[in-house]
Amino acid sequence: MVKPTPNPPGADPVEPSRDPDSNPCHSAPERTPSFADIKATPRKRCTLFTVNPEADTETLLAYACESLASANVMATDLADHLEGTSRNALLGIAQVIMLSELTVNRALDRFEPSAIK
Repeated sequence: MVKPTPNPPGADPVEPSRDPDSNPCHSAPERTPSFADIKATPRKRCTLFTVNPEADTETLLAYACESLASANVMATDLADHLEGTSRNALLGIAQVIMLSELTVNRALDRFEPSAIK
């Protein structure tokens, strides 16, 4: 019987490279960074999930309200399929979401757009 691969195979494609210089993630730091080192390191802003910095406050509150309303519906619907302590925990989460939605709605009610200059 002929094997399709050599015996043993030349390299395991799943195993990471054994050369420590080939991947910077495998190189260990000389010491553990301190809190001061971490605070002093400049942060690079991640732009994968960003909110438009030009969006006005009313728009942000409206989107937050809609998102909370959707999360409340999803949590409540999912709670209908559960029983016992899991159901009670999810209903508690749905209540926190609903209270947050009410808070954002109140902020929207009180919101007064600034006069356009």
